[in-house]
Amino acid sequence: MRSHYLEFLKRKAEYHLLGKKRPLLAGLKITHKCNLRCRACPFWRKNQDQMSYSLALETIHRLYAEGVRLLIIEGGEPLLWRDNGRGLEDVIREAKKLFFCSAIVTNGTIPIETEADVVWVSIDGLRDSHNQNRSNSFDRIIANIKASSHPKIFANVTFNRLSWREVDELVEYLSGLVKGITFQFYYPYTGTEDLSLTPEQRKWVLERLLALKEQGYPILASRRTMEALKDNAWRCHDWLIASADPDGTIHIGCYLKGRDRIMCDKCGFAAHVEMSLAFDLIPEAIWVGRKVFGFKLLEL
Repeated sequence: MRSHYLEFLKRKAEYHLLGKKRPLLAGLKITHKCNLRCRACPFWRKNQDQMSYSLALETIHRLYAEGVRLLIIEGGEPLLWRDNGRGLEDVIREAKKLFFCSAIVTNGTIPIETEADVVWVSIDGLRDSHNQNRSNSFDRIIANIKASSHPKIFANVTFNRLSWREVDELVEYLSGLVKGITFQFYYPYTGTEDLSLTPEQRKWVLERLLALKEQGYPILASRRTMEALKDNAWRCHDWLIASADPDGTIHIGCYLKGRDRIMCDKCGFAAHVEMSLAFDLIPEAIWVGRKVFGFKLLEL
């Protein structure tokens, strides 16, 4: 008998009784290589490192030993990853032996057929605004989503200065294509600060997202998360998150550790907010975790 939720409660007890902090979710950057040159992305600009198959397996086992139970494989573009005849599916099969949920984040330009439990496809606006940032890839991405047989594809939207006014039309468009929509606000990585929203613009987007969720559109963020993001008013348990880079380095805490300057007042990572609220036992945030990752209260 196993319960994902009981595992979550066990973490709570360890934290409050023993002061023990163990990450629950990790992002594994298996490669920095990418077939796009998105203006907003800092990672393709780095060295073109990628993990070997043996390092990928070693790293996922290290993450599991740290406490991670939810794994998201990202890049770069993870579907490009190869090592001596091995492909991403080989890593995913091994990950599924360990984790409650194994997911990928892809730019969607490569056919989306994978054994990963969840697929996030990055879509940053309607055609013109998306293409300004993501190398004229919009039509190819939409075609691949439509052609995919995967049962759980989500769109992940990063609202930036190019796309923030499109929130209503974008949500309406994506609702007919994907199982759900997650979002974040563009973080002002060094050299691309002009893409981030003003506080007023961010609040306007959040008000629109709240209204759209009320109308039944599949926006997966909880209302509590969206309210908290208006003024970045939440208690952040950043140690719930781990990140692994292509050289195997593991950071516990904020996604930005070892990658860029950390400015908490500029944070727009809705997933981090949701994780922290769920850890604080906010029911609707826990429900989001169930819906996204397939958490089970009880599994026989």
